[in-house]
Amino acid sequence: MSTVTDVEGEISSIPGRFELLQNYPNPFNPSTTIGFNVPEQSNVSLIVYNILGKEVRTLVNEVMQPGFHTIRFDASNLASGIYFYKLKMKNQIETKKMTLLK
Repeated sequence: MSTVTDVEGEISSIPGRFELLQNYPNPFNPSTTIGFNVPEQSNVSLIVYNILGKEVRTLVNEVMQPGFHTIRFDASNLASGIYFYKLKMKNQIETKKMTLLK
């Protein structure tokens, strides 16, 4: 059995790439956390859509500093079902699926 006792290297607090993480917990009731990386200062939007593609909530729509960010999404006023959340920055877009169970 091998044990890591020392890790060398430099850890940067600024992420190297644009990335949308899977929400947790998933499935969730009634709230969940969404994490994402922003590699440079830019206008960022994070929008939640229902299964029909209708926008149900804008969580972020602002200029953000580089780094790792988390947003708490409270869906207590929404029906159970599958939702999609889309992160957009400049010409980059990522979308993930989440499930609300009540």
